[in-house]
Amino acid sequence: MNSLIMLKEFFADIKQQKLRAFLTTLAIIWGTFSIILLMAFGKGLGFRMRESFLNAGDMIIRIYGGQTTQKYKGLPVGRRIRLVEEDMWLLKKSIPEIDGVSCQHNRGVHLRNGDKAARTHMEGVFPEFEWLRRMPPAFGGRFINRNDVVERRRVVFLGGEIAGELFGRPNPVGETVQVDGLPFTIIGTMPKKTQTSMNNGPDDRRAIIPFSTFESIYGYHYISELIVHPVTPKDAEYVEQRVREILGKKYKFDPSDKHAVPMWNFVEQEKQSSKVFTGLNIFLGFIGAMTLVIAGVGVANIMYVVVKERTREIGVKRAIGAKRQHILSQFIFESLLFALIGGGVGLLLAAGIIKLVRMIPSGADGPMQFLGNPVMSPVIVLITISLLAVIGLLAGFFPARKAAHVEPVEALRYE
Repeated sequence: MNSLIMLKEFFADIKQQKLRAFLTTLAIIWGTFSIILLMAFGKGLGFRMRESFLNAGDMIIRIYGGQTTQKYKGLPVGRRIRLVEEDMWLLKKSIPEIDGVSCQHNRGVHLRNGDKAARTHMEGVFPEFEWLRRMPPAFGGRFINRNDVVERRRVVFLGGEIAGELFGRPNPVGETVQVDGLPFTIIGTMPKKTQTSMNNGPDDRRAIIPFSTFESIYGYHYISELIVHPVTPKDAEYVEQRVREILGKKYKFDPSDKHAVPMWNFVEQEKQSSKVFTGLNIFLGFIGAMTLVIAGVGVANIMYVVVKERTREIGVKRAIGAKRQHILSQFIFESLLFALIGGGVGLLLAAGIIKLVRMIPSGADGPMQFLGNPVMSPVIVLITISLLAVIGLLAGFFPARKAAHVEPVEALRYE
């Protein structure tokens, strides 16, 4: 019953002061709208950047041959370390914490289909390369398989962009393409993907053939790199240490010499990137929260004006027996209503904008590939609602306390 009375008084006051109520609610709407959008776009940007980074390698460690920079058991500095296919099998056998491993050759090649030609980067790989480097086939095609490697088949997996250049469509599965003058059958193509990390160009313009086929054509012996995938991200540091120990024993170099076999640890890089975007989200959330707090200060100022305007009304209520807690609860209730109504409208507006932005085709190029995926998570909504409740309570408490301590006699004399 008390709640119904307070609601009636709240709406009666709004009718008398429409402009003031509108401006107060607008401030809360804008504050809520800002914090939701900032957090949603920040979270979406972080997610898309992380995915773009992992598109170059899904939690992998890339290992290269290097050059020694430390003396080891009488051997001189500056010895070149060159890796071979056997190193892949050695690491797979020796490190149980690895659940995926691949190695590859690479070189620049010329591709041709009739009068259409292109130059690209080609790699000879094993089947595991597909999931280690996130290269899913599209349009019903497939990636290199074990039989392709065993039988040294002349098959090729193309990036979608270069396939489109050569054949005018992104799915020329079954067609023949000339690779450095030799005919290869296209077994699959890769859909367009966003990458913020790459080497020798984007994967969209890459050509992939079986490892054994590459060796038989070009006669390569030393590999360009090794890729290992730890069972869990927490194993990455240990795996990196064990790789240096095992290869150090084989090639006779100090395991602490990081230049002998340089590594690119995607797991550690992803951790660092996550910290950066966590910091960015905290910063954006702080800006949005400050906007909401400023709106709360506006609500508090309005409530002080309300107290001043309703001083005689408060005096009458106190004179006929209203307790201080009733006066206190009335003004806190009104402040909370302002906060929750404005917050609800701001939340709906932000949700609508986010839905509209997500409907815009983002493509794989341009700014929308990163800004077109805002995420309004339940956590963001919960934090915003909690912040609104706190702001509403604080914005109403101090004016309410002033109103509750008005003396009836003095209030009735107030003009």
